[in-house]
Amino acid sequence: MAFRAGEERLTIERVVDVAKGGETVEIPAGSLRRIEACRSFVERKLEEKAVIYGVTTGIGELAEVVLTKDQIQEFQRYLVYSHSAGYGDPVEPEDVRAAMLSRIQVLCKGHSGPRAVVVETLASMLNLGVVPVMCQKGSVGASGDLSPMGQMALVVMGEGEAFFQGRRMNGKEAMDQAGIPTLVLEARDGLAMINGSNVTAGMGALELNGTARWIKTSEIASAMTLDALNANMKAYDERIHTVRGYAGAVSSAANIRRVTAGGGFLEAGGKKVQDAYSLRSVPQIHGTAREGTDFARRMIETELNGVGDNPIFFPEDDVLLTGANFQGAPLGLALETLGTSLTMMGVLSERRVNRLLNPNLSMGLPAFLTEGAGMFSGMMLAQYTAGALICENRILAQPAITGSIPAAADQEDFVSMSMTTAIKTKQILKNSEAILGIELMAAAQALEFRSWAPGPGVKAAYDAVRRHTRRLREDRPLYDDINRMADVVGSGEIVRAVENAVGPLD
Repeated sequence: MAFRAGEERLTIERVVDVAKGGETVEIPAGSLRRIEACRSFVERKLEEKAVIYGVTTGIGELAEVVLTKDQIQEFQRYLVYSHSAGYGDPVEPEDVRAAMLSRIQVLCKGHSGPRAVVVETLASMLNLGVVPVMCQKGSVGASGDLSPMGQMALVVMGEGEAFFQGRRMNGKEAMDQAGIPTLVLEARDGLAMINGSNVTAGMGALELNGTARWIKTSEIASAMTLDALNANMKAYDERIHTVRGYAGAVSSAANIRRVTAGGGFLEAGGKKVQDAYSLRSVPQIHGTAREGTDFARRMIETELNGVGDNPIFFPEDDVLLTGANFQGAPLGLALETLGTSLTMMGVLSERRVNRLLNPNLSMGLPAFLTEGAGMFSGMMLAQYTAGALICENRILAQPAITGSIPAAADQEDFVSMSMTTAIKTKQILKNSEAILGIELMAAAQALEFRSWAPGPGVKAAYDAVRRHTRRLREDRPLYDDINRMADVVGSGEIVRAVENAVGPLD
């Protein structure tokens, strides 16, 4: 079912449907009316010779330069040219599609002022699979993600580059092959396409979706490790978490109880009075991350459904206002929260792996989960990889949102660096998927040394792991296993397998 831009609320899940699932977008009649009413207002102001930032004036420090009538249309083309100044590898296609959807939603609110054909062209590109090539780096997260969005606008003009049907090609060629007419930009069209933090918003929506899935998978991995280490499950009693009051911790503990239910270890003897923090504190730590993702969802979905632009037109009030709704700071803080949460939980995962591998801590498991320690090193080096990824994540978790570097002759003297945050959070998530893949491998290996049977949830997770990596009976190269398991974590397969066995997790 097509997403009705401007009339339907854009959620994280809907972004995933369009960006990754190929769902189409339509511009409904109500949205077209709003776009056209706003455009009529802009054209009337042009006839009145009103001074409009970025339409009849230059931009940034050059906002005081008023353009002549002959310059106004041509200025939009030069604006797109000058702002297409990025660097580096292309933004991944799914992130580009999410960004385009985010911008279409803004324009359909009827406060941005482009012609309707501009919005319809962007929707056609999204529906027919024309994906602009956007350099990953260059946005400072203020005045919008100008550099990458500029490259999107180039393709609308029949310039720049795009991916189409698996090939990278000239933008005009891609548009021609898709059967989409290119446009000559008119007043306001160019700035309306680029003046928002939409690449950050699109990337952030997909990262939030991946983080929420990762947290569930981490709770499943925790349950496997708790089973393998004969943990004392009193720490997961609902009353402990209810009495403190954090909803995230209550949910996390409930998930782990559900996954471990029916496991033979629950009735086994030899438990410690209190387990180490890496086993006992999982609900409190995961719960904190859950609270953080709730905050991030609120911020990102607010952005997806708001109007991030400048100037903003209010035809019904006969007024236009300049401001700073393009600022990426709300998104930057949300994504810093995700990155920090993932880094924190990755450290916890590695500490659980350590307890599985260390014979002094593993409740009777063989050293490094191998029966031939000495001749064989077992999973020793997999833990090294987890440690290396944690070190990288700790560096990446340093905030970018405090890194403002003024631009535009100090007219833009505070910028959010929110896209830098989006880029590094994406890498933190990828690293975290590998860290968790290593724990799942170790936990599956450890369970095979126990005499008790796991319950349905842990068994489903174990079976899913074993579909992709076999038991380590003697040493072999593990890099394929680790890379494969990272992909499995990212795909959500572990969560689906467990939920099929025990029902939905929170």
